[in-house]
Amino acid sequence: MKRKMAGFFVTSFIFSVIVLAHNVQAQTPSVDEIITQANHVAYYQGQDGKSKVKMTITDRQGRTRNREFIILRKNDPDNDDQKYFVYFQAPADVRRMVFMVHKYAALDKDDDRWLYLPNLDLVRRIAAGDKRTSFVGSDFLYEDVSGRSLLEDTHELLRTTEEYYVIKSVPKKPETVEFTYFLVFIDKTTFMPMKMEYYEKDESLYRVIESKKLEMIKAKEDGKEVEYPTVTQSVVKDLKSGSATEMTFSDIQYNLGLNDTIFTERYLKRPPREAMR
Repeated sequence: MKRKMAGFFVTSFIFSVIVLAHNVQAQTPSVDEIITQANHVAYYQGQDGKSKVKMTITDRQGRTRNREFIILRKNDPDNDDQKYFVYFQAPADVRRMVFMVHKYAALDKDDDRWLYLPNLDLVRRIAAGDKRTSFVGSDFLYEDVSGRSLLEDTHELLRTTEEYYVIKSVPKKPETVEFTYFLVFIDKTTFMPMKMEYYEKDESLYRVIESKKLEMIKAKEDGKEVEYPTVTQSVVKDLKSGSATEMTFSDIQYNLGLNDTIFTERYLKRPPREAMR
């Protein structure tokens, strides 16, 4: 009888372990599900959005420069295309400067980017090859502002921790970028990317972006009140130059019903009221 009971307990234990392992595996999303959800949370929440931004650029010697601007963003309801309008308010040397993006989900179509320079009264197109250059002299890149297409990299779920899914992304066209791969630490609860680490060919870490503060922002969606997890403070560090840039977001709003005409070339020199308030 004792042997039978012992056998029963052993069998039950083994069965429990198998069931637990199966449940854990079933609960872990695929890498495609993880990166798709993370991309949505980071860049696509709501139909549109608006935020005021304060940027502080600090060099190796501790000297600082500041930027203040407003970001408007609108999603295309039919696909993953987006439009961005960034209007600079301060300091005086960048006041009235505008950065605009038409972002396309298709890999065979490059994003359209414009920069209006008021001092020269000049509208300049930003070439596709320039998207990984400095955004207005900061440590953020143009591509950081509107996001990088998921189709440009191959993605691997490297590991999971108690807090994060850790994704390794390798560029499909390494000759077009300065990194060999990057790691993304995605919060398992909100799916917000909380840290990104960029590595060079010799495996050395040279650039880090961190989401330092996350808040739940209330908004109306289809007549109901919802909350969107939103990064309100982020920092990028260039480990080579020793410089860092911090962005703080305030007055964040979603689902404003922004008009498509705002995101056209005619408003580069004459920004709409929505971009200046």
